[in-house]
Amino acid sequence: MNYERAESVNVLGGPLQSCSEEPLTGFFRNGCCDTSGMDHGNHTVCAVMTAEFLAFSKYVGNDLSTPRPEYMFPGLKPGDQWCLCAGRFQQAHEEGCAPKVRLESTHARALEAVTLDVLAEHAVDSTQKPDAE
Repeated sequence: MNYERAESVNVLGGPLQSCSEEPLTGFFRNGCCDTSGMDHGNHTVCAVMTAEFLAFSKYVGNDLSTPRPEYMFPGLKPGDQWCLCAGRFQQAHEEGCAPKVRLESTHARALEAVTLDVLAEHAVDSTQKPDAE
């Protein structure tokens, strides 16, 4: 298995943009949805959290809203941006509760689990402030 960091390219073919530094996100906790062969969850979708998605995620066993200081995890709230597992995003899409996505900050490896059409359906412009309800 290749454990080197994958090239930092977004799903649009351009340079991968930062997703969030507050809270600090990414498999490498560098603010970007960078990935490597060590990232078995494929944390590559830069998602904008919504209350609906956070409730869904908790329901399916991944509580993203409760702080976990022992893992330096602050807990997420609506409006926060986070590098989400591509498979979880696809699951949320199928259930009708996918969060918004920042395409410029979503790593090209997300396309292994989600089509560009599905990501684009949930895309929010990088200059747009998404509704976090």
